[in-house]
Amino acid sequence: MSQTIAATAATERAPLTFTVTPSTHARSAAEREAILADPGFGKNFTDHMVTIDWTLDEGWHDARVTAYGPLMLDPASSVLHYAQEIFEGLKAYRHADGSIWTFRPEKNAERMQRSARRLALPELPARDFIESIKQIVAVDGDWVPSAPETSLYLRPFMIANETFLGVRAAHKVGYYVIASPAGAYFHGGVAPVKIWLAADYSRAGRGGTGAAKCGGNYAASLLPQMEANENGCAQVLFLDGETGTRIDELGGMNVFFVHGTDTLVTPRLTGSILEGVTRDSIMQLARDRGMTVEEREVTLDEWRDGVASGAITEVFACGTAAVVTPIAQLKGKDLEIGDADAPAGEITMAIRQELTDIQYGRRPDRHGWLTRLDAPESRA
Repeated sequence: MSQTIAATAATERAPLTFTVTPSTHARSAAEREAILADPGFGKNFTDHMVTIDWTLDEGWHDARVTAYGPLMLDPASSVLHYAQEIFEGLKAYRHADGSIWTFRPEKNAERMQRSARRLALPELPARDFIESIKQIVAVDGDWVPSAPETSLYLRPFMIANETFLGVRAAHKVGYYVIASPAGAYFHGGVAPVKIWLAADYSRAGRGGTGAAKCGGNYAASLLPQMEANENGCAQVLFLDGETGTRIDELGGMNVFFVHGTDTLVTPRLTGSILEGVTRDSIMQLARDRGMTVEEREVTLDEWRDGVASGAITEVFACGTAAVVTPIAQLKGKDLEIGDADAPAGEITMAIRQELTDIQYGRRPDRHGWLTRLDAPESRA
């Protein structure tokens, strides 16, 4: 059976049934509350994890919730040698009434399927992806913090864990979900940042894996990110790999340009830019506000000239972790665009406020973007 046929068969079968084995070493309520008081980001993890196995012959099977703990990997596991892996990132939000929700999980499920196709991994049906999120929240819902702007970060990921050194798509794969309480991204409030132009590096190239959410893309950004930090910048910006003139994206965020009060521009998807869920949501919210939204080529020269002329009035980045980050200045070797001391733009902050209000249930969800995770019917 080919991997494509196996993926199709998995889509047609009945939904997975999850077994739950509670952890015997779960943290006490006091220990958990101490962590939630200052969780940071990606430093602490909940008591349980989700695992689903896949093989070429059986497809997806053995879905389970078990105690969080180390993975047992053979040294010859394919993922360790050929980087056949993908991941996603989304959040669980506690609303004022105590209920727990997530934001557009079907979009994450669809993107994970696209990433799987590009990395020659099996596609997990969207219903099983969403159920895996509900399952971990069903057992670890107490880990969802309630302080303002906090959340439970959810990290689904898939790895090739077949013991085999041949260069081909793996015949054995594991899908997992882990969860980590996340504090407010900006402790002192949202502040504009400086970003660094990676003139000597590319994040992705034509026909590459830039549109997939895979670890290799992030590994390629780490050295330029170190260069950014050394130059006092919070993030790194990449240009296209073909001409070195067009704006692609930041190391882990998409970028937007505000023109005046009525136009929002973002680089079009070319196959080397990750199709962000936050990106898509912001474009819809901008249209709701009556703004014109343009997805098109944006060059470095346009950014420079637009800021100088006043045509570009605000610039911001977006992603799951920080939601929306105002950009004050782009720096590079012999390059400075914008004012490092510029305040956050009004449109930037208004869009950020509207988006977070929807996520936390403070504003009506007009587009049906929210999925409740803790409802009784969500538990198997």
